Amino acid sequence: MTKLKVVNVVGARPNFMKIAPIYEKMAACSQIDPVIVHTGQHYDQKMSTLFFDQLGLPKPDYYLGVGSAGHGVQTGRVMIEFEEILKELQPDLVLVVGDVNSTIACGLTAVKLGIKLAHVEAGLRSWDRRMPEEINRVLTDQISDFLFLTERTAFANLEREGIDSKRAFFVGNVMIDSLLHHREQAAKQKILDNLGLASRGYALVTLHRPSNVDYAEMLSPLLDVLTEMSERLPIVFPVHPRTRARLTEFGFDERLAACPDIHLVEPLGYLEFLQCMDNAALVLTDSGGIQEETTVLGVPCVTARENTERPITMTKGTNILAGQDPQKIREAVFSILNGETREGRCPELWDGAAAGRIVQILLEQMCPS
Repeated sequence: MTKLKVVNVVGARPNFMKIAPIYEKMAACSQIDPVIVHTGQHYDQKMSTLFFDQLGLPKPDYYLGVGSAGHGVQTGRVMIEFEEILKELQPDLVLVVGDVNSTIACGLTAVKLGIKLAHVEAGLRSWDRRMPEEINRVLTDQISDFLFLTERTAFANLEREGIDSKRAFFVGNVMIDSLLHHREQAAKQKILDNLGLASRGYALVTLHRPSNVDYAEMLSPLLDVLTEMSERLPIVFPVHPRTRARLTEFGFDERLAACPDIHLVEPLGYLEFLQCMDNAALVLTDSGGIQEETTVLGVPCVTARENTERPITMTKGTNILAGQDPQKIREAVFSILNGETREGRCPELWDGAAAGRIVQILLEQMCPS
């Protein structure tokens, strides 16, 4: 029997958590031959290897190593390298996840070669075309043959853009598959012990978006908020390489060093970060995926952005969209610290079984009996 050859693309660390459960289900299926291509968009090979190991992913079959660059250069490099792989493999399907540059680059390359394309996490919209991720999401959805949705509201978003609903399937959230599968293992990590922190006795902070960290006049008042927070409870702050560079460039390193209860740490592995998130009193972030994870974990989350492509984390989850005004961020944080939290609910089909649904649909659609 000829197997369905599927190329699964990862480019940045959030992709790893999404591909891991899908690859596991594909590898266990006698009808599918799965391949992993790592574009190297996130170029910290040590962190990539750690994430692959912790998530149980095998070594990528192909590593492109495109590294960091401007959007056009990075996208172009991925397309050039990925085209050669597709010509060699002649796959039946390319599967991309999320909204990074590798997503649109590999998607475009596939469809131009007449290869079917599946997009996991389709239909999410922030309605902010200034975000490169929004452009990547919109364009990838337009060219995909199969669109896998994490929330039902995405159907309306796709319909608004003229996309046939027959191509779209509501399957749940594969990021949550990984979280639920690894939660028990994460609980055994030593990061909190090493920092001398107790469960619910600290806040977790992640900041990396250019709009928050690339301008001293924006980053400085955010650091003021962190300083005030640290007077109430310690902060764990895994510092993204981009943020680390800006802190040094703007001369803010000494300022943070003067705050003993702000624990600046290197980027954490998946399991260590999951332990920190699961036990936090609150999370302050500008990440998309963390909004989803805190919703499932029931951890209060404040998002320092003007918009979110994941509205279900606000309507059903624990997420507060505070915007980028430092005063509004401060108010949202301290309302949580003062006990004004709300009970979140786990969204529909965020149950740890999304990857299985995706694989089953692909088999039904591409290998009809």
